[in-house]
Amino acid sequence: MHGVVGATAFEMNGLYGVIAVALAALVYAAFLARQVFAWDKGTARMQEISDAISEGANAYLRRQFKAILSLIVFLTVALYLTAALANRELAVSLGRAAAFLMGSLFSATVGYLGMNMAVQGNVRVASAARTSFHDALRIAYRAGTVTGMLTDGLGLLGGTLIFILYGSNAPEVLLGFGFGGTLLALFMRVGGGIYTKAADVGADLVGKVEQGLPEDDPRNAAVIADLVGDNVGDCAGMAADIFESYEVTMVSAMILGLALTPAGAPIELRWIVFPLLVRGIGVVSSIIGTYAVSWWKVGEDAFKAMDLSYDLSSAFSTVSFGILAYFYVGDMRVFWSTAAGILLAIGFNKYTSYFTHPDRDPVRRIAQSAETGAATLLLRGLAVGLESSVWALLIIALTILASIVIYGSDPNPTFILYGVAMAGIGMLTHTGNNVSMDVFGPISDNAQGITEMADLDPRARQIMTDLDAVGNTTKAITKGIAIASAVLAAVSLFGSFITDTLVIQQEMVAAGQLALDQVVKVIDLADPRVFVGVLLGGAIPFLFSSLSILAVGRAAGLVVNEVRRQFHVPGVMEGTTKPDYAKVVDIVTTAAQRELLSLAIIAIFVPVGIGFLMGEWALGGFNAGIIVTGQLMAVFLSNTGGAWDNAKKIIEDGLFGGKGTPEHEASVVGDTVGDPLKDTAGPALNPMIKVVNMVSLLVLPVIVRYGGGGSIVAVVAGVACFAATGWAIWRSKQEEPLPPLEPKTRAA
Repeated sequence: MHGVVGATAFEMNGLYGVIAVALAALVYAAFLARQVFAWDKGTARMQEISDAISEGANAYLRRQFKAILSLIVFLTVALYLTAALANRELAVSLGRAAAFLMGSLFSATVGYLGMNMAVQGNVRVASAARTSFHDALRIAYRAGTVTGMLTDGLGLLGGTLIFILYGSNAPEVLLGFGFGGTLLALFMRVGGGIYTKAADVGADLVGKVEQGLPEDDPRNAAVIADLVGDNVGDCAGMAADIFESYEVTMVSAMILGLALTPAGAPIELRWIVFPLLVRGIGVVSSIIGTYAVSWWKVGEDAFKAMDLSYDLSSAFSTVSFGILAYFYVGDMRVFWSTAAGILLAIGFNKYTSYFTHPDRDPVRRIAQSAETGAATLLLRGLAVGLESSVWALLIIALTILASIVIYGSDPNPTFILYGVAMAGIGMLTHTGNNVSMDVFGPISDNAQGITEMADLDPRARQIMTDLDAVGNTTKAITKGIAIASAVLAAVSLFGSFITDTLVIQQEMVAAGQLALDQVVKVIDLADPRVFVGVLLGGAIPFLFSSLSILAVGRAAGLVVNEVRRQFHVPGVMEGTTKPDYAKVVDIVTTAAQRELLSLAIIAIFVPVGIGFLMGEWALGGFNAGIIVTGQLMAVFLSNTGGAWDNAKKIIEDGLFGGKGTPEHEASVVGDTVGDPLKDTAGPALNPMIKVVNMVSLLVLPVIVRYGGGGSIVAVVAGVACFAATGWAIWRSKQEEPLPPLEPKTRAA
């Protein structure tokens, strides 16, 4: 460990101040938790339902953590070897492995505590809805803010401590920290997404479509599993997803910040310390903004209150960044970069709201199309989703172009990539607000379910129906921000990949292991190996989405059969016999765990195999391909599903037919098809993109030295990686054998 060599008194005090802010975020989370816990939990029936949700959610997470424990141990050793085989110092090698464990632990902690806070909050929100819209809104949002502050506090604390301990070597160690968060996010996103949508689709197909039951009817055996799934998917999964984006953007900013210093010159710490100080300011602005949600006089427009608070946080951050850039960095370009990131986040808020909010034309047109049947509703939703992905890509492209405009005159082209990383830092400045808005969704959804199952008065149910509709929009918005942050983080990592490759090649030249004329400085698309890498990278998001949607379909089929069976149990339909909720919970838990390992193997082993067989620049092309198609696919899936969901809610509110009509039945089909798109496949692509890019960076030193040259070691390693991938795909596609085809008889 070298510590922060050459830091000024202001920089060291600033770093210690950042740690203090991180701890303040954790204290604020505890303060909000006490406020939520102080609220009444409602009737005995409400508490019984809440306890069942809590038991199912915690049982799922315990089983998931147990299932991935052996892989975590294996990867800890692998992380040590990625540094040791690249001839890094022992302290750096051990630090990377330890940071991986810390990142995994922090990500798991954010997910676990955040999910439990949501479970404790939902019954209290339902209780508050019996008397006040504003009390229900305040409790739901503050319960979600606990998760947001945990994400902010732990992410900032871990990254800053590592930098203080390791100084210029911190990026090497932070790769381990970021990968730990990324991997856990992948598991929690994929597993939680399969769990929640298998239960939701199964419950809707039998309960709503076949039996005509309302949402969250207690006679439906899948209803508790559905409510549990909201927590393990949207609370634990999203929190871990945003946490790892938070870390990955920090890692890439530090790597690129180091690369800005010319070879042989003293390290300019301002390029590395500034992102950490920005993150500290962001935590303070999130605390101010999230607490202000209950201040606004906006009637019962919950979304407007959250939007105004987001704007308040943005204004505070932007002014603070300008002051910091002017007086500390002495270069206003870093201010414009971070400001571009904030504008990107605000832009995604507005853009996603337009395509998914029930008051906007796209969703209302989808609802109207239900008048001519499910097919036209599905077609309209697909068109909306496809269009939305184009505008999302354009917004991200403009952000990258803004970095070119800001830094284009600088002779050092690395500044442009650094600007992209700073835009990612700026975009995730309000992580606390983003996670608060996201977790608000499942809390409101669960609370709405509790009001239905506990048969509360119509006013309470209407309040929760309204908040649930807002929650659908906030979830869609934060999914959009998560996708955009994933792309910016991946682009930043892509830039880090290029700069690190050149650094490693120069080290090999200095050691006599590589001739100077063999140094390649660009990714050349004219190289067939690179182009093949791009093609393979572009295909992976499609494969990943296919396998995750198939997993939901298989599990939902099991749920459908079980719910149908239980409806034939005497007394269930009459409401005199309680369904066996635990049976469905066990079905979806088992199904979700079955898929985790296969999808993780694909994300980890494919880039390693490509690197060994085709070299580092083919691996770079692979990363480029996965970023482009992954972003387009993720936005399409998320927005399509979100728009179908809110179109259904418009119809349930009485427009275009209302409940129990053919239009409503068509909208339920759309919502059911969209569920695995918006809550499983789409969100799972975010961590998958970053896992691939993080793995590429981690193995890069080994790939540059040993990959792509046709050596026996490289070929064996590459073939082994693809063999493991083939096994994972085969395992994920295993199903019950089809019945034999019966010969058709011709009509006489």
